[in-house]
Amino acid sequence: GGRMEVLEEKEEEEQREEELKALEISAKLQDLETKVSMEQICIPSDVPDFDWTSIDTSQLPSSYKTNSLKEKKLLHIADHFLQQYAHLCPDRKPLFLHPVNECGVEKFVSTTVRPTLLPYMELYHWDGCASFVSDYLAVEPLKSPITPPSSLYSPTTILKYQRGNCFDFSVLLCSMLIGAGYDAYCVHGYATHEICTLDETLELCPLLRKPQEVPKEGMKKSSNKYRVKPPPDLHSKFELQQEAKKAAETEQKNKEREEEKVMELEKPRRDPLYGLRVHAWVLVLSGKREVPETFFINPFTGNSHSTMDEHFLGIESLWNHRNYWVNMQDCWNGCKDLIFDLGDAIRWEIMLSGSNKPLQLLPDAEEEKELSDRDMDDMQEKEEDMSFDMPPSWVAPIQISPREFETRCSQGRKVILYRKAKLEKWAPYLNGNGLVKRLTIYADLDCTEVVEVREWFKNREDMLDMREVNKQTQLTTDYFSPGHLLNLKAHTYTSLEPETGHTMEFYNEARVDGLQKRVENANEMTEYFVGRDDFLHVRHMEFGKRGKKIHLAGTRTDINSQPIVQIKECFHRNLEKPADEDVAERVFLITEETIHLTYHLKDKYITASKKDFFKASERDRKGSEIVMTPEMCITYQAGSSEKEKKLLHLYKLLQELTEEEKRLKQQVRQSEAEVLNILKIRENEETAVKLSVSIYNTERNEKRRQQNEAMKNTMEDELSGQEEQNLDYLAPFLIQIGYREKMTKGQALRVRDDCLTDFKCRLIDKANIIQARFEKAVEELQKKDQWFQENKNQLSAEEEDDFLARYSETMFHIHILALRLNREKQTAPQKYLALEEKLRKDPRLAEHLGHA
Repeated sequence: GGRMEVLEEKEEEEQREEELKALEISAKLQDLETKVSMEQICIPSDVPDFDWTSIDTSQLPSSYKTNSLKEKKLLHIADHFLQQYAHLCPDRKPLFLHPVNECGVEKFVSTTVRPTLLPYMELYHWDGCASFVSDYLAVEPLKSPITPPSSLYSPTTILKYQRGNCFDFSVLLCSMLIGAGYDAYCVHGYATHEICTLDETLELCPLLRKPQEVPKEGMKKSSNKYRVKPPPDLHSKFELQQEAKKAAETEQKNKEREEEKVMELEKPRRDPLYGLRVHAWVLVLSGKREVPETFFINPFTGNSHSTMDEHFLGIESLWNHRNYWVNMQDCWNGCKDLIFDLGDAIRWEIMLSGSNKPLQLLPDAEEEKELSDRDMDDMQEKEEDMSFDMPPSWVAPIQISPREFETRCSQGRKVILYRKAKLEKWAPYLNGNGLVKRLTIYADLDCTEVVEVREWFKNREDMLDMREVNKQTQLTTDYFSPGHLLNLKAHTYTSLEPETGHTMEFYNEARVDGLQKRVENANEMTEYFVGRDDFLHVRHMEFGKRGKKIHLAGTRTDINSQPIVQIKECFHRNLEKPADEDVAERVFLITEETIHLTYHLKDKYITASKKDFFKASERDRKGSEIVMTPEMCITYQAGSSEKEKKLLHLYKLLQELTEEEKRLKQQVRQSEAEVLNILKIRENEETAVKLSVSIYNTERNEKRRQQNEAMKNTMEDELSGQEEQNLDYLAPFLIQIGYREKMTKGQALRVRDDCLTDFKCRLIDKANIIQARFEKAVEELQKKDQWFQENKNQLSAEEEDDFLARYSETMFHIHILALRLNREKQTAPQKYLALEEKLRKDPRLAEHLGHA
């Protein structure tokens, strides 16, 4: 008996100790909760704090302020379900079932989901919906980080005020995803501090993540048993191995030390509420919309996560617009071991069991056979008693205007801080230069030393799509979409000044010459071609130092171009020619007056045929003719015992090459001029940036509205013109003869002659007017030319440019007048004959003129 009393006393003491420990733990949790709730207030936010009690609810529909009979019944079922759950699972926290809405009315969470498909292409895909929600709404922390909110507002109110907590984000995103056809669910669970507080400062920016490289299978080297063996290596392999081993060990140690230092700096602080922080996110099950694998979406960031992600620590419940499920699986290992088969009643406790069963609930064929008909009838009767369809959503239709969809971010701007990076987003047309996104990459964790800046643009008339600026090398690269005026694809530069080093890439399909890339600096220029008929793929030019300025008579400005020293061209193989006649490389040494030709290799030969031409100097030439001597050409024919080609053939080849050299010099000057033109146009585009507006954007497109008005006016003018055309062309002549109903033959002849005479006079007058204008313009041109010849030495470069522009305009005007005069002379007889034929067929004159 004494032993039993002692044991009872010990048990009582242990119970008291456990109760004290539980009280201590709960007290600690309360302290932590108050501390963290104080910390939560200090979370930085771009948007100032908002008082939700001040919102106007008077204009909201009646469904927001009252519950229907079906909703009241649903709330009663939810309370009954919650009582059973609390009785069976006393250790678990209360479920998030029916919080109050913005009008203070309790609403079941499933009815707050309003499936909606919005009329925007981007919102038909999950990533577009997630991106929109994360950009459009501002994040508000939960009042208590370890308990769900007491209220859940409608998605329409959340969209109106553009802010909300994780539950508001999830309900809105889930509504959009279900509307787009996804099998999506809102999740109430637990996550890490970084996920709950939108702290991405230790995360790598998604724009910097490299795609996974697919390993390439190594090419097997074909072994040749007849190859020459290499000389033996006389170095000690053991000593080399030891040295390499030591070097690798020291390198590994240094690397580990550096990694440890970085890890210590980047290591997140220990969270006292780890595993207790409440968070809401979205679950998308595989199956619908060809989703191959179940995944999570964090609504704060819009990023997808695997269900195995260690940042998600547990799930209490999940719901959609049809039902509510409670997770009965153990979350000791986070969400990694959870099975998302909602039809499994052991793993997921469903609230409304009789209706809207998911596809996974279909029983196996074997189980169907085991159940008797009687058992099946009993189950159907029970299901009919328990079945209850979810009431329709009380939320008004979700609507987003085109302006709201385009503006996205609150105030049109959003900033996200990542690990060693900062991402800024803007609404289209907010910035005058079309900037919509900027990524700044830093060298340190404190984000003080900028390494690189990447900028993305939209709606630019110059088709600029992206710009990369390397702050260390000061190198800027512009990337263009197809459609640029000069077919630019990319442009790398340090300055838009000429001869400072430029690399230009082009859309070669849009160019006649097939130019793909041009690399230019102060002393040389290299051009790369694709798909040319002459098989040219590289042209390299070298320039010398500039001489003194030379003024050529009759030219616009002083010519101070760099002298061309060398032009080198490389060609692909032309299979239609023999290899020893197909030029692979030709080099024009301009200053040395020599030309080197190298031909393609013939099969099974290791040397290529060559020809070197040495052009005769000016004193050896007879006028413009070239005097050919054997010493002017050195020929090497690879592997050929044939006699050298005759001097006449070499003479013709030299003539062709001399003409080609002249053409190439012109081509080089054209390339230089094109580079200068591109730089000038790019400078103008950057100084006065123009944004294009779609013709469908009626709100912004003022130009389109003006065009519509102009089109309307022209249509009215055309209608009035048609009315004028409907007037009788014989009316002036018929009035002269006093015509009423019938006319005599004499009257008919008189009308015809008067009409033809009048028309002939009009044609002659028109031709005379054009002739007079032509002569006047020619006279003005001669006067201008004479004035220029007298004053050209006194004119400045600007005055000369202005004169040449006006001179060119006058020439164009003379050209047009000459064309009009010539056309008038050609068409006048045809017009006269056409009028004569028309008069003969006119019903009023046909009776008298038909036989004339």
